[in-house]
Order: sequence, then C-alpha cells, then structure tokens
Amino acid sequence: MKTVLECLEGGASYLRERGVESPRRNMEWLLAQQLSCSRIELYASFDRPMTEQELAPLRGLLKRRGKGEPLQHILGIVEFAGREFLCDKRALIPRPETEELVESALKLELKDQLRILDVGTGSGVIGITIGLSLGERCASTVLTDLSPDALALARENADRHALPVSCIEADLLDGVVGKYQLILANLPYIPQGEKEALSREVAHDPATALFGGHDGLDLIRRFVPAIRNHLSPCGWLALEIGSSQGSEVLALAKSAGLKAVRLEDDLSGKPRFVFAQAP
Repeated sequence: MKTVLECLEGGASYLRERGVESPRRNMEWLLAQQLSCSRIELYASFDRPMTEQELAPLRGLLKRRGKGEPLQHILGIVEFAGREFLCDKRALIPRPETEELVESALKLELKDQLRILDVGTGSGVIGITIGLSLGERCASTVLTDLSPDALALARENADRHALPVSCIEADLLDGVVGKYQLILANLPYIPQGEKEALSREVAHDPATALFGGHDGLDLIRRFVPAIRNHLSPCGWLALEIGSSQGSEVLALAKSAGLKAVRLEDDLSGKPRFVFAQAP
C-alpha cells in the first residue's frame, strides 16, 4: 500500500515525464484535493497509507493533468489576489499579470462611491476583486461579457464572495449606460497567428477570450475610442494588453481625448498595462 509521500513522488515523476511545469506542486494540489486537506497538511501525513478508494480517482485526475488539462480546471478553483474563485472552461483562466493590473488600479487616485465597470469580465475576477478591495468606497460593480456562459461564471463568483453586481451580456460597451469612475478590461489580445505556439493549457481557454484578430488589436481598436462616452470626469481606464502593443494603444487613448496616458511594465519587465484618465 502506497504512502502519501510515495504517491506524491510517483505522481510528480509521472507529470514531469509528460512535460508538465512544476510537477511536484501540481501533484501536491491534486493530492490535497483528493484527501480534502491543504498542501501544508500533506507534509504532516507523509507516512499515512492511502487506500485504493483514494488512489483510483486520483489516477484519473493525474491522467487529465498529464494530457495538458489545466490544473485550475481540474480543481475547479483558482487563486487570484489572495482569494479563491471558481474556474472552468467557460472563461479564461486568470493570469498572474492580471493580478498586477488590479494592484496598480487600486493605487490610482480614486474617489469614494465609485461606479466600477469590468468589460469582457470572463470569470469576473478583476471587477469582483476591485469591488471587494474598495469595500464601502464602491457604490456599484458592473460586469459585461459577450459570452452568457462566462457571465454565469462571473455571477457565481460574485455570489461566492457576497458582492452585489450587475451583469450585462454585451459586445464591449454596447448596451452599457451611464458613466463610471473606473473602467477595467483584459480583452483578447493574442494575434491569431500565434495560435499554434500556445501551450496545451492555454488551448483549453475559450478561443473568444484569447484571440484579437491578425495583430491582436481588433477589439481594443473598437473599445478605446468609445471609452470617453462612459468615463466620468477624471475617471480612469485600466487596460491589460500584449507586450508589443503599447505604442498603438497609447496612440488610441490619446486620440480618444484621454489624458495622463501611460504604459506600465509587469514584474517581468514587459510593457503590459495602459492607464489613462478622462479630462
């Protein structure tokens, strides 16, 4: 009968042979889920024998991960900015870079009683995290997405964190009324030609959440020029983009009449975030 440690080491070796990054960490998550404990608690249980009733479903999870199914889809959750959110194939898996967008947005000069709009919300993690972080300073949070499935997931995540939100099924800003003090978006920005270069894991995300036309900017070219109609005076736009798209997106923001336009790097030094303010 295998112990927890033997299972952990064997599973990590299996994942390593199949090209999974961070195989031991992945196996820790899978094993912790199967045993209904935390990863830390595993270390106090290394000598514990595992039953066949525990091993059988674990083998299934291990095979799924070995074939490239994202860990977040298998677990059904993802950690984002210190909180857990539901995660599945209905929306893009949130990336660490997007956590940086949220952190930077929260450092902007924001007034109280903010109205927040998260465009192309996907699983809702950006708008929900901002709303939760601002607390009583947030008057309302609106989430939009073209995909009804993604919106349903966003609603489930808002309910999970007890944050009141309004969800609008919309193509970018179509159907959105009123003005907002903070508008955030992480729109699809991957060029269509890069599809074959994506990892097995990314290929499990919805294509509509990934690709933005031949150069990745189709949606952003439609979105930024229309933003002034929805920003309150001195309201802010916070936008995540591809690392090669900064100069064109900055030009779009300036042409739209926005001020204080700037491009910020992510932690790896890639120009990733655009911030701009309405007059």
